[in-house]
Amino acid sequence: MPTVKVRNLKNKEVGEVSLADAVFGVELNEALIHAALMNYQANGRQGTSATKTRGNVSGSGRKLWKQKGTGRARIASLRSPLWKGGGNVHGPQPRDWSYKMPKKMRRGAIRSALSERLREGNVIVIDEFGFKAAKTKDFLEAIGALGLIENKKRAKTLIVDSLDNANLVMSSRNVEKTKVTNSFGLNIYDLLYHEKLLISKAAVEELNNLLDPRSENGKAEEEAKPKATKEAKPKAVKAEAPAEEAKSKKEAKPKAEKADEAAPKKKAVKKEATDNE
Repeated sequence: MPTVKVRNLKNKEVGEVSLADAVFGVELNEALIHAALMNYQANGRQGTSATKTRGNVSGSGRKLWKQKGTGRARIASLRSPLWKGGGNVHGPQPRDWSYKMPKKMRRGAIRSALSERLREGNVIVIDEFGFKAAKTKDFLEAIGALGLIENKKRAKTLIVDSLDNANLVMSSRNVEKTKVTNSFGLNIYDLLYHEKLLISKAAVEELNNLLDPRSENGKAEEEAKPKATKEAKPKAVKAEAPAEEAKSKKEAKPKAEKADEAAPKKKAVKKEATDNE
């Protein structure tokens, strides 16, 4: 398991934290990251662009001049796309660009991007973002102490911490190239856009629990167990059914034998009656 040094806002080492191999030790998968990025951008498209067809353009519907004899090009409608001010052909129309991507693929892309940022050395684990007040000046001083400002240029920084930390959110919202999110709102676009990644110690534990594939498989197995027990019950009932049918057949046999024995007795009685007559 990779270990990372934990720092405070003054860039002093406070301790170490171990990162899960299943989350921060994954190989780079460029195809998966590209697919997740395309999915994220497609889901964010408004899809409101539209053009007017010949049915939406204003203009008369009459034939402007006769078909032959004028020497001019034949025309049927002024709203034809061949004429200026006419309708557009096969132009964009409002549509929904979003599509679904499997959850395991999206989380796998985030794990791959996090691992690559860690290998690049662009992941900094902070003990706690404890600002006493919501001041932009204090936030810029902390970023400068961490070495994220070089030649008066700030690096694109993504901060992962709880959104309940109001002082952090308020003091960083006016700073360019800086975004604050929590572990549940982490997405592939922010990981690729921002160069530096600041993660609080509490957020690291949350990411280990959220993105660990073992926890996902464990939940799936627990959900599958009750289904297996429900399917086993009707099978046992079907197995008992043939035994009950066999018992009913055995009980029916002696009744049939008794009926056969009673039949000759009736015939004998009829014969005696005819003899007496």
